[in-house]
Amino acid sequence: MVNFEARTSVGDGRVVVALAGECDLAAREHLTAVLLDAVHRSRVVLVDMARLTFIDSSGVHSLVTAHHAAKNSGGRVHVANATGPVAAVLELTGLDTLLAAPAEERRHA
Repeated sequence: MVNFEARTSVGDGRVVVALAGECDLAAREHLTAVLLDAVHRSRVVLVDMARLTFIDSSGVHSLVTAHHAAKNSGGRVHVANATGPVAAVLELTGLDTLLAAPAEERRHA
């Protein structure tokens, strides 16, 4: 049983992808597809990680893939609201800095 969810909403000139549960190898293809769809729909994608409890290298790979796709089309992918082990993985990999959301984006996640 997969314990992962990615919900997408559109508004304020951006797409918000809200993640919940555990993002591991079983969720990688789904997460990558959701993020790439969001990148194609908007120049700004905010990944809200408030309800994400776990992320491994598979999830990191999906975020990096989306980042490169957005960058190549003149857009940006940002992450916000990561806590605990998820925040630690983002910090360890440098994604906390690379994908840091501007303050105004974080407030509206």
